[in-house]
Amino acid sequence: MNNSQQRGTTGRSQARRAELIATGRKLFADTSYDALSMDDIAKHAGVAKGLIYYYFDSKRGYYLAIVEDSVAELVARAGGDTDLPGAERVRRTIDSYLHYAEHHHAAYRTIVTGGVGSDAEVLAIRDAVREELVATIAEGAYGRRALPPIARLALVGWLSGVEGATLDWIGALGAPGRPDRAELGALLVRQLRATLEVIEEFVPECPAPPGPEEPFDPLGDLAPVTGSP
Repeated sequence: MNNSQQRGTTGRSQARRAELIATGRKLFADTSYDALSMDDIAKHAGVAKGLIYYYFDSKRGYYLAIVEDSVAELVARAGGDTDLPGAERVRRTIDSYLHYAEHHHAAYRTIVTGGVGSDAEVLAIRDAVREELVATIAEGAYGRRALPPIARLALVGWLSGVEGATLDWIGALGAPGRPDRAELGALLVRQLRATLEVIEEFVPECPAPPGPEEPFDPLGDLAPVTGSP
C-alpha cells in the first residue's frame, strides 16, 4: 500500500478519496491529461488543491489512481458470474467486457493503450489487467487459470484482437452498419472458439469445450448484462 492509499483507510477518507476519483474519471473522459492542471481539477472537484495532493501526492499519482479504479471495475465486470457453467461464463465475460468499453470509452482507451505516453506504471497496470482477463477466460474454458505457455500465448493473441476490434467499435459510434454489442460479442466468441480448437491441436491436455451442439454455442445470443452503465 502506497502513502496515498494509506491516507484513505478510514471510512470518511475512503469516501472522500472515492469522490475525487469519480470526479477525475469524468474530467479525464473529456479532457487530455496534459490539458488538465491541478488547479483545474481542484476547481471542478470543489476542493482545495492541497487536498488532492494529500490523497494522491501528485497529478500523476491521481491519474494512476483513476486508471487503477477503472481497471478494477473492468475486471469486476468481466470476472463476475463465477457460479455459471464455464461456457456461459466465457460468453458473459466477453459481453461484460464490451459493456464496459461501450459505456466508458475514455477509461477503456486508457487501459488498453497504456495511458499517458509510455508511463511504465500505467503500462504495468494494463499488462496486469490483460493477464487477469486471460486467466478469467482460461478458467471459464478449462476450469483453471494456469496454462501451458503456448496456450497462454494463443489467448493473449486472441485478446489483442479483441482490444483492436473493441477500440474500432467504440470509435465508430453512429457509423452505418455498426454492429451492436450482441453481434460483436458473438463474433468474438466464435473467434475464441477457433482459438481454443487450435490450442487443443498444440496442447491436447487443453481440450476445447463442447462444440456448437453443446452449451458452448459460438453463434448463440449473448445474455445482456444487467445493471447500470
